[in-house]
Amino acid sequence: MSDSLLNLVQVLAARPSSSVLGWRHQQAVDAADFLASVARWRNLLSAQAGQNFALYLEDSLEFAAALLGGWHAGKTLWLSADTLTSSCTALALQVDGFLGEFPSEYAPVQPTVEVPFQVTAYPALESDFLALVVHTSGSTGVAQACPKRMSQLASEVATLEAQFGAALGRCAIVATVSHQHIYGLLFKLLWPLCVGRAIHAHSQNFPEALAVLLGHAPCALIASPAHLKRLPAHLDWSAARQNLRAVFSSGGPLSLAAAQHSAALLGQIPREVYGSSETGGIAWRQRDLQSNSEDAAWQALPGVNWRLEPQENLLEVRSSHLLEDGWLRLADRAQACGEQHFLLLGRSDRIVKIEEKRVSLDAIESLLSASSLVAEVRLVAQQLYATQREGLIAFVVLSDAGKSYLAQHGKLAVNRSLLASLSGAVEAVALPRRWRYLEQMPLNAQGKTTQALLLESLSSEAAAPIKADPRPRLPHKRLLERDAKRVALEVIAPADLLYFDGHFSQVAILPGVVQLDWAIHYGREYFALPSCFEAVHALKFQQLIRADTPVTLELIFDVQKNSLNFRYFSALHAHSSGRILFRAADAI
Repeated sequence: MSDSLLNLVQVLAARPSSSVLGWRHQQAVDAADFLASVARWRNLLSAQAGQNFALYLEDSLEFAAALLGGWHAGKTLWLSADTLTSSCTALALQVDGFLGEFPSEYAPVQPTVEVPFQVTAYPALESDFLALVVHTSGSTGVAQACPKRMSQLASEVATLEAQFGAALGRCAIVATVSHQHIYGLLFKLLWPLCVGRAIHAHSQNFPEALAVLLGHAPCALIASPAHLKRLPAHLDWSAARQNLRAVFSSGGPLSLAAAQHSAALLGQIPREVYGSSETGGIAWRQRDLQSNSEDAAWQALPGVNWRLEPQENLLEVRSSHLLEDGWLRLADRAQACGEQHFLLLGRSDRIVKIEEKRVSLDAIESLLSASSLVAEVRLVAQQLYATQREGLIAFVVLSDAGKSYLAQHGKLAVNRSLLASLSGAVEAVALPRRWRYLEQMPLNAQGKTTQALLLESLSSEAAAPIKADPRPRLPHKRLLERDAKRVALEVIAPADLLYFDGHFSQVAILPGVVQLDWAIHYGREYFALPSCFEAVHALKFQQLIRADTPVTLELIFDVQKNSLNFRYFSALHAHSSGRILFRAADAI
């Protein structure tokens, strides 16, 4: 099993050509189709000069083919969690070219030539081959590059099958997370390919479609805490409960309430996996839902050794998942629970220096979270203005009590109340200097709130919707995809949206003019649109959009025609669409 990844092309070629490796848009992808795609990518990359290439593809099966084709062409592939400008700019300094679906200014290439697949051209990969460079999530700072040898990835696959394989059997793999991060890459892609579990090529962003898909056949769900805690209880999950073999969660702590919620709907207590881009998998746990404690101990995965550094009780690990042999010290504090288990006590690396003072972001966030006004809070240390020193920016999601207080007293009063909650516990130099009140924390495809996303929200009007009427005018928004010409957003119209007032008394329906306004609003946020609106063409309203219902807003900007195409759609319906024309202010 440990060498199955090194010989994966040979393993797949030995299976019947008609064997199903996965599904794309409900259509089966068999071994012959997949290996033909591997051959196309290998042919393309064999002709490319350079060693390092950035790879981004939404389709997991096509991504896997590019991965294998690139490896057998001798290339090291760099993965990015997104295609934001900051991510692409950083990658451009490290790689020799871009592959897949990056913005056009980076000249990404994809194969166009059909070539025959010949199994003899795919010998086993060397275990010390530097196959990948993945990146940390960026949730605690700037994303860091982490190189991975084939031996590390092969070890991870063998560990996962040894620990969890018996529970899964021959089920299919469904995921809400992306393969562009190490968790999704291993659980959604490399592990199932090596052992013969079929893969659904696209991540499931809509709970309605997820509930249906989980009910089709035996399967396992690869998810994140952010996705599991938001599963809507009003959907019918009964078929999913019959078919699910296991639910996995990683990328952050899963609260006891979220574990209970997802277990009640899905019939499976999530198996949580603790690890990082640098270390790979470290430990796992499955909660006792009868316990009232948020703390639950972790058990090391097979082949992973751990110990505690005595000064600060920092966790140290050693395993074949690491780049180098030896003990690696982490920034996580821990406490031993007997010889086999440990509790996680928080991170030590969220310490920043402001005016030479050591400041714990975790400690300040904990104090702010204790306020009845706060539902969620994140702090970022940032230079506030070009000529000023570094300070803290607080991103806050208010509780219902906080929203009511804001409506009655205004933003300044909320600021003062939250600052008062820090009085006596935090030095003046460490008090937040800027406050941003969000409808919800921004999430990436992994279900994580990253520093880059938080800083990006500073320029959004949605970041501080302080208006005379406190009811929101904009939807809850989550960025799904973005490149130079196209952006896809998940938008949810909250039940207390101002524009529902007086618009159909029996049920909250989103007015068409608001849909048009949101398309223009987010078009201006993500693209350099001309200043003047001119006309709307091909406007269609096909299906109602109701409150608290997630839909995707797709925007495509044609800079040559000064037109913005918009489309609202969900897993089950096309809701509305149109083309908005603009012109420059000085155009006739």
